[in-house]
Amino acid sequence: MHQKALLFVLLAVGLLCLGLAPACQAQDQNRDEDADVEDDLDLDLAGTEDDDELDRDEEAPPAPKAPAAPKVTYKAPEPMGEHFFAESFDRGTLDGWVLSKAKKDDADEEIAKYDGKWAVEEMKDTKLPGDKGLVLMSRAKHHAISAPLLRPFTFDSMPLVIQYEVNFQSGIDCGGAYVKLLSETPGLDLDQFVDKTAYTIMFGPDKCGEDYKLHFIFRHKNPKTGQYEEKHAKKPDADLRSYFTDKKTHLYTLVVNADNSFEVLVDQTVVNSGNLLKDMTPPVNPPVEIEDPDDHKPEDWDERPKIQDPDAVKPEDWDEDAPAQIPDEDAVKPDGWLDDEAEYIGDPDAIKPDDWDEDMDGEWEAPQVPNPACESAPGCGPWKRPMIDNPSYKGKWKPPMVDNPNYQGIWKPRKIPNPDYFEDLQPFKMTPFSALGLELWSMTSDIFFDNFFITNDRNTAERWATDSWGLKKAAEGAAEPGLAAQMLTAAEERPWLWIVYVLTVALPLVLIIVFCCTGKEKKKTPAAEYKKTDEPQPDVKEEEEDEEEEDKAEEAKSSPAAEDKSDEEEAAAEEEEGENEATTEEKEDDILRRSPRSRRLRKD
Repeated sequence: MHQKALLFVLLAVGLLCLGLAPACQAQDQNRDEDADVEDDLDLDLAGTEDDDELDRDEEAPPAPKAPAAPKVTYKAPEPMGEHFFAESFDRGTLDGWVLSKAKKDDADEEIAKYDGKWAVEEMKDTKLPGDKGLVLMSRAKHHAISAPLLRPFTFDSMPLVIQYEVNFQSGIDCGGAYVKLLSETPGLDLDQFVDKTAYTIMFGPDKCGEDYKLHFIFRHKNPKTGQYEEKHAKKPDADLRSYFTDKKTHLYTLVVNADNSFEVLVDQTVVNSGNLLKDMTPPVNPPVEIEDPDDHKPEDWDERPKIQDPDAVKPEDWDEDAPAQIPDEDAVKPDGWLDDEAEYIGDPDAIKPDDWDEDMDGEWEAPQVPNPACESAPGCGPWKRPMIDNPSYKGKWKPPMVDNPNYQGIWKPRKIPNPDYFEDLQPFKMTPFSALGLELWSMTSDIFFDNFFITNDRNTAERWATDSWGLKKAAEGAAEPGLAAQMLTAAEERPWLWIVYVLTVALPLVLIIVFCCTGKEKKKTPAAEYKKTDEPQPDVKEEEEDEEEEDKAEEAKSSPAAEDKSDEEEAAAEEEEGENEATTEEKEDDILRRSPRSRRLRKD
């Protein structure tokens, strides 16, 4: 049992060591990198030293080094295949982008300008040196920036795929990181890009308070009126909170297919999907019939399903004036009740304030305090019988409710054909767009955007994502701490996790030790105490009987009567001697048969 307990302890310690191994490896890798830098510096300095020192260095055996940790090297993605827009910002400039110079119409003058700052730079805590992106730099400002497409996107038989990356480097309190695909119109002026600029699709994350959103909105044109109406996709079922709080770079992708289906993906995982005809609010197509606005409910329309029974009569013994409670006639005043003592009296220690003005404040009275004489008594003041429920009380009589024979149901206005009805079975064919824009208000700065891509081929978009976001993911994964380091970081943020860690590790070990190492040992049987030999062990009980017979025989020989009979007994002894020899052989056989060595060993 002790061996099993030791095995369990070693197993638990081994699992703990496995959890600590990634953190130790990360530290070793950091030390290796530092060693590599020092070696490089030593090699540079060695070129200026004397030849003798170089010879001594060459004679010294090289110190063994652990293999260097693999590093992710950044390479700017190159668009391959059919695409309409591709921007990685690796040039380090905003060439091709237009900053808005407009003002919002419905905002205060102080904040109406789109004067929020933009910059192209690396992330503050980048894991991929050389990778740059577009950064929203200001907080509590309106930002607007846009760029034209290589050519307008027209919705025909090919799907629309738009994707880009977002990293909330400083978290996000209230603000968005969505993009707008600006509609191709004759009057489109990117210098005057504002919130009311016509767009075809709006897509991306948005958050304010505890409301986490991932927008997919498209503007649908009414074929009858020519008016545009926003259609919002249903809310995703997935939990979006971590995408806003983990400070990692996430890839947002929207795919709209020619069969009206759509998919919204985050990090190449579908978080929302549906159909433009079925899963948008309000629906793309209006109802066939509507309620007649000129129809009114008739005055005699009866919507009451139940009415009071007109034939019901109040019973003669029904007393509506009976009180709900009455004094308890069986109650008796407790002994010692002080009828002449008041429950509260004026505080005898109270003193009238010096600034008390009776003309202004009235006659001064001492504040009321509990009467000390009532502390030991069951009560003070006039005694009254307690109130109890009146068994004769029935309340006000009301006739019972019965079904209304004139009930006509809940009135609704009649349906008429919808004069604005239309049926658009191809909402996918939206307004063409020719530019991509970011028009945002944010209370948080340092929002990082990168690798915008628009195409009509999903495979092309996936290749772009692999060459861009895939590198970021690999770099961030390589820089992530091991399990033990993550546990320690979590415990620093939430100290109560230390209790969970201790219970998780210590409790199983304590239970194993208690149940496996503190059992009582069974008392060994006499047979187990014998030395294990090949010779048969004597039966203890038979040896005692033989010793008793020998003692009796010696006593008999020492007596006088025994001497007279000795001759007779000698003859009888000779006869018994032969019998005893046979008996002795039988006893030896019996001893051998019952010896512990001859028995089957008990299973351990």
